[in-house]
Amino acid sequence: MERTDHTRFAAIAVDLSPLRQSRDFRILFAAQAVSLTGSEITYVAIPFQAYALTHSSLIVGLASFMELIPVLLVALVGGALADALDRKRMVRMSEVGLCVASALLLVNALLPHPQISVLVVGVMLAAGFDALQRPSLDALVPRIVSRDKLTAAAALEGLRGNLGMVIAPPIAGVLIAFAGLPFTYGIDVGTFAVSLLLLSLLKPVPPPPDARLSLSSALSGLRYALRRQHLLGSYLIDINAMFFGMPMALFPQIAQSLDGPVVLGALYTAPSAGSLLATVSSGWSGRVRHHGRAIAIAAAVWGMAIIAFGFASSLWIALIALAIAGAADMISGVFRSTLWNQSIPDAMRGRMAGVEMISYTSGPALGDLEAGVVAALAGLRVSIVSGGALCVAGTIALCALLPRFWNYRAD
Repeated sequence: MERTDHTRFAAIAVDLSPLRQSRDFRILFAAQAVSLTGSEITYVAIPFQAYALTHSSLIVGLASFMELIPVLLVALVGGALADALDRKRMVRMSEVGLCVASALLLVNALLPHPQISVLVVGVMLAAGFDALQRPSLDALVPRIVSRDKLTAAAALEGLRGNLGMVIAPPIAGVLIAFAGLPFTYGIDVGTFAVSLLLLSLLKPVPPPPDARLSLSSALSGLRYALRRQHLLGSYLIDINAMFFGMPMALFPQIAQSLDGPVVLGALYTAPSAGSLLATVSSGWSGRVRHHGRAIAIAAAVWGMAIIAFGFASSLWIALIALAIAGAADMISGVFRSTLWNQSIPDAMRGRMAGVEMISYTSGPALGDLEAGVVAALAGLRVSIVSGGALCVAGTIALCALLPRFWNYRAD
């Protein structure tokens, strides 16, 4: 009986073999765990400060939307650079830029009268450097992890991110309430210093000998994606879910009506707690072959959970609904990452990672703006519930329009 229980647990537990097999994946995993925890603390501090300075959810949504501008301008270039230069060097250089952006937020918070304009500039600067880094970061993984372990690596990356998102928001809420915004931003700056030290231990990851950097090469990733329905579907399903069903710009307004920063931290933590539960029990994901269907079903569950969040009659019910939404989003992310890494050749991986970044960044940024506008015009509940319903409807429509995405099966 004990052996049977152990076997059942092993069948669903997260697969740790990529960490055991790859030294460089262990280093990258640790470096990102440190810096992402600091970034998640800042992720809570930014909308809190924006709402404190303006008392407007619409401005919070607009501040989030401004992140999209540098991403659209830089992501394709970052993807081309990832395929033309050493990916380790790209990750380290952009990590320095992200540290500078966090330092700017710290300086602004130390001013007697912090400026919303400086806050937005810091947000945009961080988004720009992230758009430079993310393609190289994503393109590193298929080079340092064997193909048969890519799903496990995606789940581990999700686990790392979700642990940070579960731990960091409550810490951020406490830090904001008792230590202040300058100290909170200072934590983020310190984590980047640790991350840079770890990244220096990575082995070089040079590009192919015939790699070339040009405007045509930067745009070739976009052309490649448009010709492949399974890739296009994976992008559009996520953009649809995040555009209509992303209520996070409303969290500061919801929290202010309850218990301030502490509730704000709980609202940001709940989706990550659900995502964490999904990742620690993700051992089953390696046996799924219909990745398109898994992505679509997870997106629809996200939408239904957001509807439940909008109708929630108590904080606990709202947090449970957000946790379910987070679990669905994590499952979608694992299968999207696996689909991308298994079906895209290494020579194109950086450029396609730039396209992917546009897809998963534009959805939340536009979604925050959409949520803020609808809330300003029709109220909080209408904004949340209508967004969840449109997410489900859009998912069904996209699957009907893109049958090769719905029927995509891994080799």
